Order: sequence, then C-alpha cells, then structure tokens
Amino acid sequence: MRPILTIALTLGFAATAALAHVGVKDPQVMARMNGMKAMGDDLKTLGQMARGLIPFDEAAANAALVSLKAENDRIPALFAPEATDPKSEALPAIWSDPDGFAQRTTEMAAALNATRTSSPADIAASMRAIGAACSACHEDYRIEK
Repeated sequence: MRPILTIALTLGFAATAALAHVGVKDPQVMARMNGMKAMGDDLKTLGQMARGLIPFDEAAANAALVSLKAENDRIPALFAPEATDPKSEALPAIWSDPDGFAQRTTEMAAALNATRTSSPADIAASMRAIGAACSACHEDYRIEK
C-alpha cells in the first residue's frame, strides 16, 4: 500500500474513534474504545511526523511508540469479556475466533517491535506495516461504520 494512503487511513481511524464514544454505556466497551482512541492518537502523531505536518521529534515519536506497544499489550485483556453495547464496533468473531484475534495482536506487536523512529522516513516505512496490521484486524473483527 502506498505510504500516503496508509497514513491517511490510519488518521481516518483516529478521527472516527472520537465520534464513536458518544452514548456508550458499558464500561468494558468504553475501556476498549479509549484504548483504541489512544492508539489512534499515537498513530496520528507518528503519521503527521512522517508526512512533515508536524516537526520531527524523536522523543515524542518514541513516546508514541511506547504507548502503542502498551495499548497493544492490553488488547487481549480488554476484549476478554464479551461485553456488548449498541455503540460497540467489535464483531462477535473476536470471541468466536479467539486464536485468530490473538494472532492479529501478535502481528501488530511484530510491526511495532520493528518500528524505527529515528527519522521521518523510518516512521513512514514503519507506518506501512502498522497500517497493514491495523487494517487486517479491523477487516476481520471490527464493524465498518
């Protein structure tokens, strides 16, 4: 996938996350949404640096990467209970295919572990793999709205 398209898709996920939180009643679903929003915010920071929309700051890029890794590590626990809410974007496949879902978090962890944040070019190259991991999970386990 082209870098600009990958970055644009990642930023789009972040923007729609904020709207999804309105009216959520289940605290477990809200916790999942907050985790995904945090990931979206971190991806936005990295994407904007990669595109030169904000100044490159290696410390901020590293902080975003550390945060992404921490949130990705939390995903299995956040989705362990089958909590539902009308606003939830989680598909039932998360619970009917737990091994596949776990594999997606492993793939994201691999993409994040391979991420380099020493330059905008490094970030852009890493964003392709991160974007692919996000998209793969969302295709299988997230309702498209």
